[in-house]
Amino acid sequence: MLTIKDLLQIKSIEGIKIIAGEQGIDNVISIVNIIENPDAFDWLSSNELLLSTGYIFKDNPELQNKIIKELAEINCSGLCIKMQRYFDQIPQNMIDLANQYGLPLLALPFEYTLSKVIAIINEKASGRYDLLNRKTLDMHNALFRIALEGGGLDRISSELSETINNPVLFLDRDWHLLQATEVAENPIPLASCLTLNKNRPVFTREFTDSVPKNISQIKKSIKRIYHAKNQDVKCRILPVAVANYIYGYIVVWQTVRELNEFDYIVLEQASTIVALERIKAREIEEVKLKIRQDFFDDLLTGKITSAESIQTLCDLHGLNSAYTYFCMVINIEPVELEEMADMVDRKYELDRIAKKCVDLVYDYSGKAPGEVTCFYRNNRIIILLGQHEHRPLISVSEAKQFAGELYSALAEKIKKTLFFIGIGRSYKTIASLHKSFSEAHEAIRLMQRFNSKGAVSHFEDYSVYHFLDSNIKDSELEDFFLKRLGKLYEHDQQFGTSFMVTLDQYFLHNQNVSEAAKAMFIHRNTFIYRIEKIKELLNMDLKNSEELLQIQLALKIGKLLHKD
Repeated sequence: MLTIKDLLQIKSIEGIKIIAGEQGIDNVISIVNIIENPDAFDWLSSNELLLSTGYIFKDNPELQNKIIKELAEINCSGLCIKMQRYFDQIPQNMIDLANQYGLPLLALPFEYTLSKVIAIINEKASGRYDLLNRKTLDMHNALFRIALEGGGLDRISSELSETINNPVLFLDRDWHLLQATEVAENPIPLASCLTLNKNRPVFTREFTDSVPKNISQIKKSIKRIYHAKNQDVKCRILPVAVANYIYGYIVVWQTVRELNEFDYIVLEQASTIVALERIKAREIEEVKLKIRQDFFDDLLTGKITSAESIQTLCDLHGLNSAYTYFCMVINIEPVELEEMADMVDRKYELDRIAKKCVDLVYDYSGKAPGEVTCFYRNNRIIILLGQHEHRPLISVSEAKQFAGELYSALAEKIKKTLFFIGIGRSYKTIASLHKSFSEAHEAIRLMQRFNSKGAVSHFEDYSVYHFLDSNIKDSELEDFFLKRLGKLYEHDQQFGTSFMVTLDQYFLHNQNVSEAAKAMFIHRNTFIYRIEKIKELLNMDLKNSEELLQIQLALKIGKLLHKD
């Protein structure tokens, strides 16, 4: 086991001197590294001896102090500066701080290259790894045995916390709590600073945003300070990742003692075991989800016809076959997924977004006009609203109001994603739920056809468009439109007028000239003039009921054909 004291006795680098921090002279050296990057702290480990020419901090006292403090907190062995390159003598502020923190500060004679020093020290330090490797293997076996015995995150967290003698938190990839283990000696209890509700956020957004997005590539724990209730708590954060995909995080609430080299290795071992647990849990959940989704797929496609089967399966999956249900479908279109080349990564990311949407729906379920059952299928969130037999039937306006609140919440919480919410009609029997599901999809399809940028719609809002689009050929629709409104459309295209919009507003406001003019922000007389010109172009008086019906149908067909 090589220490700083041993280093000073090595003949082949004779002349190396300890300038400050002598109380750390027995610090163990496990490896040697070069620090020439001021942002390298996240990459360092305990028991590392850092070598430097001093270039990065030669004119920066603030950075000089930060380096001493950070290396001491990481439990690095010491800092060795090559002299007469950028420093003739080590700055006094670094000496004072090194003495304060007990971090050995060494001066290396100019004639030695850093690469030679690294080679010499690594050769001397290599013998100590046998003992460390045996301890590491024992710990790995202990954690792996817990996983094999089905001990789960609870026992893994307890074993890890006991080993490193600090509180530990396991979080999922969205920073929601999976497991937390407290220790009796903790001077700042977890519960005094954090809200420890499982499957809910634990840390502030400011704290989680400070963690590098590429933390899975760092593969080491990084230090961050958590500010809570006038307390600054040092935390060590390690990603739980496989092939750069993050399954979650391990956070050490470092309040009892500093971590040593073995602790950091144990953390990395625990990260691997936790990743296996998360993968296993996800596989089990996917099997359960598959069974549940198969039932809902059959229900929503009308494949279950037996009343007895429906009742049995509904009881099993949390539905009440006596309720009146209708269906809402939320279509998710994440903009950022288009930039992800890997299909597997896209699938995981879409699943993550979908799960967040389902959680949010259940958060808002208390505002729903009926009982909520929610699940996701690919990029669709499906909501079944069950109507209790002792309550009045849910009205269309109530369903749309609830969907509108969901839409606002989704748009606020999940950025860079388009949402379309379609609502089907309610039916008396659950066996007819597939009709409501189909109608919700049709409402979404028609919204998207009109180039909507995300909205909420009930099937009845588009029932006329559905009838026209589903039962009549496009060529026949085009012919009907041109015969009724072709002259008006061509006049708008040729002269830049807005007669089509004027006519649409006229009918939208029930032929009320004043209201329609107000909606278009034009004078009433201007609107009347336009209506007269429209009558002239169409050679109609807009009073005959048959003419009015044909004109309104032609306007709707124009929207289907994007001629509005």
